[in-house]
Amino acid sequence: MTNAFKMDLKPRKIDHSSETVWIFDLDNTLYSASSDVFADIDGRMGQFIAGHFSVSLEEAHRMRYDFFMSHGTTLRGLMDEHGMAPGKFLDYVHDIDIGRIGADAGLIEAVSGLQGQKYIFTNATVRHAVRILDRLDLAGYFDGIFDIEAADYIPKPNQKPYEDMLGRYGIQPESAVMVEDMARNLEPAHGLGMTTVWLNTGSEWGAKGREDHFIHHEIDNLADWLAQIIQKDTRDNSHDL
Repeated sequence: MTNAFKMDLKPRKIDHSSETVWIFDLDNTLYSASSDVFADIDGRMGQFIAGHFSVSLEEAHRMRYDFFMSHGTTLRGLMDEHGMAPGKFLDYVHDIDIGRIGADAGLIEAVSGLQGQKYIFTNATVRHAVRILDRLDLAGYFDGIFDIEAADYIPKPNQKPYEDMLGRYGIQPESAVMVEDMARNLEPAHGLGMTTVWLNTGSEWGAKGREDHFIHHEIDNLADWLAQIIQKDTRDNSHDL
């Protein structure tokens, strides 16, 4: 497994203790991007825009990219520029078949073995997150889900939802580790004092921002990386006995 670190930012030691708070993105982070589940969501976004504005799919995807880059999410762009009500859009784009993803025994073992509280922080909805977690057999291992509705539809990487998420759960940022497949979404986390972990899925969109100075750890397999942390902690503690 590749576990490359940014050379311009010193990697932080991550303490596997009950004091550590783990914050995970959802899509393409807790399940493999190779499943193409999020590609289906992308496709539904394009279809929604094409139908709403009576444009071609090609033009719809161009508009979606512009919304995403300028506003953080397609939805935020639609809301800010066109007054879109969020409910109809979110229901439509998340109405997908998630049968192609399933439980990963290694990830279940790693997540269940983590000490400390664990949260989901997503630009999607609680409903979507619950569906995904149920498919992954991970639903019982998280202490909360902070979704786009809780964020008042202000998406990552705007700093406000990070502050709101920390405040809701009483998290001290210095104790938090945030794992995310979109590199640019880690900049506010780093600015607030969190330890940042970028999951490199090979996505061009996901890599935007990786060249900047706010990523402490870069990984390519979440289950393996978490298992290494737990195993190292177990070895270190056994030496203390």
